[in-house]
Formats: sequence, C-alpha cells, structure tokens
Amino acid sequence: MYNNRLDKLDPLLWALLRLTLAGLLAAHGWARLLGGGVVPFGEWLQTQGLPAGFYLAAAVTGFEIIATLLYAAGKWVWPLSLGFIGIYTTGLLLVHAPFGWFVVGAGRNGMEYSVLLIICLALTGFRAYRQQQQPRY
Repeated sequence: MYNNRLDKLDPLLWALLRLTLAGLLAAHGWARLLGGGVVPFGEWLQTQGLPAGFYLAAAVTGFEIIATLLYAAGKWVWPLSLGFIGIYTTGLLLVHAPFGWFVVGAGRNGMEYSVLLIICLALTGFRAYRQQQQPRY
C-alpha cells in the first residue's frame, strides 16, 4: 500500500519540480527584460568574445520567458531542458565558475546554484524523454 501511494504521488512531485524550475528560470528573463538588462547583458557578452551580443542576449531573454510557459505547461519538456542546460552551462562557465563553488557564505557568485539547476533540468528532461518513448495503449 505504501508503494502504491508513492507511485501515485510521483507524477505530482515531478510536476512540482518542473513548475518550480519554470518559475525560477522565468524570473531570470523577466528581471532582465523589465530591469533594462538586455542591452548591458549583450554588451557584456560581446566583451566575452561572443558575436552579436545584443541579439544573443535578446534571444536568451526571450527563451527564458517564452520557453518557461511551455515548460510549466509540460510541453516539449525534454528539448526545452536541453536549451536551458545549454544556456545555464554557458553562464556557469563564463560567469560563475571563476568565482568558485559557493554562491554565498564561503564565497560569492559561485556555481553551486547553476549546477543544481542544470542537474534538475537534466533529470526533468530525461524523465520527459523516457515518458515519450513509452508505448501508449
């Protein structure tokens, strides 16, 4: 009986994780858009050697806003997970890794939160992918 309850709870818990991820990632894009951060982000990307910084920043911001709506709705979860993983891995390498591991406490602006997001995105995306591969009767 105990396992049966957990089995019934499993989809709800995965949905909670997916919705939490969508909310956290949407906050990134909305804060940048509403706070006037797209242009400075684009300028910074160009200083890192990336071409067309403004367009890249606008694309990342748009993806964070639009894709999170689809993610929250449970649509295209595994390909969107790959997109988010690409964005946040790049951010981890360019922004957070030089500051070390810790975000606060023993350090500042480190990569621990980015690693957690990437792992959660990977697991959520992999689960969605596996569910798509299962035959439906």
